[in-house]
Amino acid sequence: MPASRNKYRGDWLLHFLEIPVRAAPNHRILPLFLAVLTIALTVTAQEPQDEPIVSDSISFEQYNPPSTLAVPSTEVRRARYPFVDVHNHQWQMPTDDLSETVAEMDALNMAVMVNLSGRLQDDGAHLRACIENARQNAPGRFLIFTNLSYEDIDESGWGEAMAQRVADDVAAGAAGLKIYKSLGLSVVDSAGARIAVDDPRLDPIWAKCGELDVPVLIHSGDPSPFWEPWDNQNERWLELKQKPRRRRDADSPPSFEQVMGEQLHVFKKHPHTTFISAHLAWRGHDLSTLGKMLDDHPNMYTEIGAVIAELGRQPRFAKQWFIDHQDRVLFGKDVWTPEEYWCYFRVLETADEYFDYYRRRHAFWKMYGLDLPDEVLRKLYYGNALNIFPQLDRSLFPDK
Repeated sequence: MPASRNKYRGDWLLHFLEIPVRAAPNHRILPLFLAVLTIALTVTAQEPQDEPIVSDSISFEQYNPPSTLAVPSTEVRRARYPFVDVHNHQWQMPTDDLSETVAEMDALNMAVMVNLSGRLQDDGAHLRACIENARQNAPGRFLIFTNLSYEDIDESGWGEAMAQRVADDVAAGAAGLKIYKSLGLSVVDSAGARIAVDDPRLDPIWAKCGELDVPVLIHSGDPSPFWEPWDNQNERWLELKQKPRRRRDADSPPSFEQVMGEQLHVFKKHPHTTFISAHLAWRGHDLSTLGKMLDDHPNMYTEIGAVIAELGRQPRFAKQWFIDHQDRVLFGKDVWTPEEYWCYFRVLETADEYFDYYRRRHAFWKMYGLDLPDEVLRKLYYGNALNIFPQLDRSLFPDK
């Protein structure tokens, strides 16, 4: 946040502190004052501070000094090769003027964006409007995924009916199916029972995607530290402080291992369906295990959305891992904030040392460049996507 806005916030807070003095006779305002003050102070403490803080007691959130290390630095605002972002969300796509988004994509060298949020809880009008807007105003630049609704999962024949809906959406132009993390964590049936990722009622849907030869990009679970005690031993302590809803009860099922195990069971049950496990299957901190998962499940791909910070802290091991599994990893980002892609490019393409990630609650550590070989970069940026999405315009990519 710019210093001027921090100053404004401080002036506002000082002004607010005068209220109980002026309103002392009216004690009914004090509870409201204290509640609002608590919120204001919490928000202030959670945001980065641009102005120096002089204190003998500085919190972990406040302590974030600029590095004095003088090493070569490379600014990479444009990917070396055209790339496909397989993990993005464009919620207003039916009505958006896509020209601005396309211009931002061009600046990044993004050839194609996959909008995973195609079908809302409607009759399919949102999905079809997304597809039509892209066809009319940005042909070849977007792929749209459909989504599921679990509302009637207890009804007889639900799986077959939902599989047919997916088929109809694909016939209308959808390029795949996106599964949100609510499946396996929060979605329940009419009896209030958790619907597992590998619930057999979903089998007709997975099978239909295999029959149609469209991929399923599936986000299951959350980072494993979300299930661990919120204490000074938890690597995600800051994120869980700032986002307390992300904490999960280790004593209440499902566990991290259970949810992720259910995902792998689906992959095993449906070997003819292509699955893309989102966010490096939340194993970016344990690439050896992720590599074994890929080896054991030939129909499994993964992508790097929202987990570049995990890769950037282990550059030598991660580089070799990418080389070993270069045919199974796709580029993804998740949140559409164009300037955040620069950090991805720098991690993937350069040999830079000790530079910042853009969101401290995800990475209080520094980043290092992997300096990936060109052959691996090409596959990560577009080659592997071309093997999964026949709809892609091959003329957008070099040598294709």
